[in-house]
Amino acid sequence: MKKIVLSAVAILAFGFANAQESTGKGFSTGDVFISGSVGINSEKTGDQKESGFEISPKVGFFVTDNIAIGGRLGFSSDKEENAAGVETLDESRLTVGVFGRYYFTPASDFSLFGQLGVDYSTVDNKLADAQENEIGANLGLGLSYFVSSNFAIEATWAGLGYLSNDNGGDGAEKTNSFGLGANLDSINLGVVYKF
Repeated sequence: MKKIVLSAVAILAFGFANAQESTGKGFSTGDVFISGSVGINSEKTGDQKESGFEISPKVGFFVTDNIAIGGRLGFSSDKEENAAGVETLDESRLTVGVFGRYYFTPASDFSLFGQLGVDYSTVDNKLADAQENEIGANLGLGLSYFVSSNFAIEATWAGLGYLSNDNGGDGAEKTNSFGLGANLDSINLGVVYKF
């Protein structure tokens, strides 16, 4: 009886493993993926206006079955105008960053991963005619779900973050901040395309 049960378990495990491999979903060594974010915002309260946009493409490469490394490039612009029609904010931000991810179950439809990223940004404040430089690091979690062999839906949580801003230099004191994104606003959803 023991041999029959063990044989049945072995056959089921083999069948399950074959079914998982044949879907073509998930990640493996040598895979390349692209993702990113695009955002547009506009708000008007009385005569006060706020608007902005952001684009941030990201590309990654699997160096092993579990580890992906990659980079991102981002640009955003934000403007605010008070009730008198005077601009109170007009700044743009250019960001270059690198990241590393560890996927716990990369070959399955669902995969949890941890991510460590480092970014460098320049912020151009047009109203103050000043430029600030920022260096940031963050540690977070994410989850990918493959809806087909090439497309996945991804949710990421910002987690722990550190940011250092030189406030324009020229003798200005630096601002250093550390935070934990413990609310639902820190969760981002996106789409991933795997080559």
